[in-house]
This record gives sequence, C-alpha cells and structure tokens, in this order.
Amino acid sequence: MHFVTGGAFNGKKEWVKNYYQSRYSNSFPIFSAYKEPITLSDVNQTNNEVIIIEGLEQWVKTELDERSPDQTRVFFKDEIRRWISWEKQHPNRKFILIGTDITKGIVPMAMEDRLWRDVTGWVFQDAVKQADRVDVVWYGLNQRLK
Repeated sequence: MHFVTGGAFNGKKEWVKNYYQSRYSNSFPIFSAYKEPITLSDVNQTNNEVIIIEGLEQWVKTELDERSPDQTRVFFKDEIRRWISWEKQHPNRKFILIGTDITKGIVPMAMEDRLWRDVTGWVFQDAVKQADRVDVVWYGLNQRLK
C-alpha cells in the first residue's frame, strides 16, 4: 500500500496519477470520497491492477457520523488490512490511499470538528504503519518518508 498525504490543493492526486501512469500501461480508477461515500464493494468490483482512493479525511468524517471514534478507527484498520490482502493476491497490484492533512493549523472550535481532526490523525498514523511507501506532496513535489 502506498499512502500519500499533504495539504489541500497541493497536487497529491496529480502526482499519484503521473507516478503510476509511468509504471503501468493501463488506466486505473480513482475513487473519491469527495464525490460520494466509498464502499469496499465498489473497490472490489474493479479488475484493475492499480486502485486509488482519495479523500481519506472525508471518508473518516462520513464514518464518524455512523460510528464512535474508536469504532471508526477499528473500521479503517480492518479496511487497510483488506486492501493490503487484495494487493498481495497478485504481484502487479497496487493500492494507493490519498488523504489531505487536516491536523495542522488552528484547532477547530466545534467539538465535532476537533474530533474529526483527531480521528483523522489516528487513521493516518495507522495507514502509515501499514504502508510500504509514504509520500508527502507539497506544491506538486513529493518527499518520500518511507
């Protein structure tokens, strides 16, 4: 699994597309939590070797509407395990997860926004621990962390 993070509107998705298009000949889907809720069944229905999900922080917010903070974190830990399992089923498969870093800056005043920020940070930490590769993208330039 490859986890990519960075600031909003800093070129994360474009960097990922360029990076993987140069390595894979086929096109690949990008599932976006900014457009609609993501389900694992959507991801499993594709036959592509590369799957990209963007908007992890938005997906966390959606799940927090349905679950407690602890349940949300467990949900994403389970999802990450499933994605890694899918990836390992074939040597050419690659799963890429993109999340905008919302953990910096001014602490939100509203309790639900602070909770979203905290849980997102925990989910990102869990993703980084499981990822084979981690990149931060700022202004279209990546810095590899892992």
